[in-house]
Amino acid sequence: MRIRQHGSHGLLGLLLVGCLLTLPLESEQAFGLEKYGRPLPSMDEPEHEAPEEETLFGGYLLTGAFVKNPTFAARPDNTGLVGMRHMLHLETNLYKQYLSFYTDQNFFSDRTDGWIKLSEWDGTFALTGALDRLNWRLQYERDAPLDRRGLKQVYADALVTARFQAVQDSPWWRRTFPDQNLTAYAGAGWLFHNSQYFARPNNTGRALFRYVAHADLDVYKNKVVIYGDMNFFTDREAGNTLNPSELDWIVGIAVRWKDAELAFYREEDRPLGQSGLVQKYFAVQLRFAFDVSKGALERMGLKR
Repeated sequence: MRIRQHGSHGLLGLLLVGCLLTLPLESEQAFGLEKYGRPLPSMDEPEHEAPEEETLFGGYLLTGAFVKNPTFAARPDNTGLVGMRHMLHLETNLYKQYLSFYTDQNFFSDRTDGWIKLSEWDGTFALTGALDRLNWRLQYERDAPLDRRGLKQVYADALVTARFQAVQDSPWWRRTFPDQNLTAYAGAGWLFHNSQYFARPNNTGRALFRYVAHADLDVYKNKVVIYGDMNFFTDREAGNTLNPSELDWIVGIAVRWKDAELAFYREEDRPLGQSGLVQKYFAVQLRFAFDVSKGALERMGLKR
């Protein structure tokens, strides 16, 4: 199941926003499921100062319901229909911003089998880092059924993206919209290991390259955020391995209050260059962020 995970600059941001605005409204997006729970800005308000205590690790818990799902499958073999999604994200800095580790554990249920019993488990482990406006990632993912034997999709990839932040990179934006921010990134990746991770929603081909783009707009004091994602895959079995074989896109809106976020979004995964299965859904999800400081563990007596 595909979901997920991440300007040169002002021009890239404008092009990305333009692409998102021209997406057909009757579609939805994603690469299977939006696995990474939305790479949105920190839930802290922009003027919020960094905590004095050093963070040991942070993350969030997420639960969501696919309120309308005509075609989005509940297992890697495209059986069932997703009803619920539950996710745990954990991350920690290993060396400043240059090297971090994160893991995402996604669980899905099948609405055709009672909504409650889990039908799929997607586990992701990654190293990532940032250098100025560039971000890199090395990731391993395994998607497997939980309630029966069946197809497993496994891959490892490398991804590089370039980031644009309007409040930092555009003096005009800072003057015109001092209380809002536009963030965008785009890049390319290579699935250097691929065990049955497919190049289209109907489970044909094998993915080789991916092209990604993301934009989020702070509408009101980082409490209301509009966002969108696009993800393209190419097929290593096609004559032209650079030509996209699948487009996954998502658009959504998130409302924040303290460490909680309520989001409503729409996703669609569709083949390119040929007809075939289109997986799409509408979902609502609730996310709770947390962080654990070294000082807190010391006060609890868990660390000497």
